[in-house]
Amino acid sequence: MRGDLLGASDYELLRSARSDEDAFGVFYRRYERLIAGWLVRRTGRPDLAAELTAEVFAAAYLAADRFRDRPEPAAAWLLGIARNKLLKSLRRERAEATSRRRLGIERIAVADERLAALENPRHRRSGAARRAAARPPTDPVALPLLAPAAAARANAAAKSGG
Repeated sequence: MRGDLLGASDYELLRSARSDEDAFGVFYRRYERLIAGWLVRRTGRPDLAAELTAEVFAAAYLAADRFRDRPEPAAAWLLGIARNKLLKSLRRERAEATSRRRLGIERIAVADERLAALENPRHRRSGAARRAAARPPTDPVALPLLAPAAAARANAAAKSGG
């Protein structure tokens, strides 16, 4: 992380995010605890909060050029994105529960060990994703490869204008 970015405004960091990966890393570190904490308090589920946090920052990265330098802090912008991601997640969860109920099937609980095995780089990641795994988890270049579902949803939302 470069020292010259630490004093940069949120607007400057987001303007530079596409051409300077360190800029988005500084922005991410400024707000990650706020967003993750807000989502944990709303969901009560650290696993879901972590996934949604990744989605929030993927969406922020994709929308960085739309951020405006106004009196409102970037935290408000990010919390708005977080709120929208949370609401979409709750709607998706409700729709899945309704479908399971109509089909008469139970929700399948997957053990943490099984999830870890599925996420193991040797089992699942492409060469590009393995290289991304070597980068810091806050690296905006690595984020889409390390959180493919979050990145895919953020990319789809960006393309659909939502």
